[in-house]
Amino acid sequence: MAVFERNFNLSQRMTQELGKAIVCGVYPKDESLPTEAELCEQFGVSRTAVREAVKMLSAKGLISSRPRQGIRILPEQEWNIFDSDLLRWSLEGNPSLRVLREFLQMRIAIEPEAASLAARFADDAAIDAIGEALQGMRDAKTKPEEGLQADINFHVSILFASKNRFYIRLRDFIQTALNVSIRHTNVIKGDQDAIIDDHAKVYNAIRNRNPERAKAAMLLLIDEALTFIEEELAEAGETIPEPR
Repeated sequence: MAVFERNFNLSQRMTQELGKAIVCGVYPKDESLPTEAELCEQFGVSRTAVREAVKMLSAKGLISSRPRQGIRILPEQEWNIFDSDLLRWSLEGNPSLRVLREFLQMRIAIEPEAASLAARFADDAAIDAIGEALQGMRDAKTKPEEGLQADINFHVSILFASKNRFYIRLRDFIQTALNVSIRHTNVIKGDQDAIIDDHAKVYNAIRNRNPERAKAAMLLLIDEALTFIEEELAEAGETIPEPR
């Protein structure tokens, strides 16, 4: 691994690099990580920076560090997958179709109900925020990055409009994963006008205070994206492994 540039916070940079390496499988999961001294040499940092990075990654559930046992990678089921850093590491580069599928399955469990709640409880300002995001998608049809951000804003605005504090707390997780998920599935669908129309159906149902229609429209939108991923998995003949 390259030695870090000195104009960055070294412990934070090391946390990012080491965390991503762990999540992406650079280090065997059944073995200890390099020792403190070896990590200092690999990353070109002090023991203080290494210890701070280990502390931060331990808080994310990735590793444990104990005397005589060294630094060990914890089983995946103990990882805090709602941590936005951890999710981003797992999605960066070449995102796993398994991760994308699991994320879409989670969205199906949450966002249709959030849309239904928004139709029931959202105030005018919250509905306006959803409408502004939708208009942003329309205005950015030929600007992929701006369109992506508007799409993300649309979904996050619905979480806020639901007035459910638990859904709202998922915003960072949803934003991080949508950044990769939407890029992937929108390319497959290709028809930007159809994508915008699907979102407009959700917005119109919320604006018209129709919870059932809002829920159904959001379910259809996410289910289509999930179908794209499942078709890719089937074509690849990929076997979905159980978390370790």
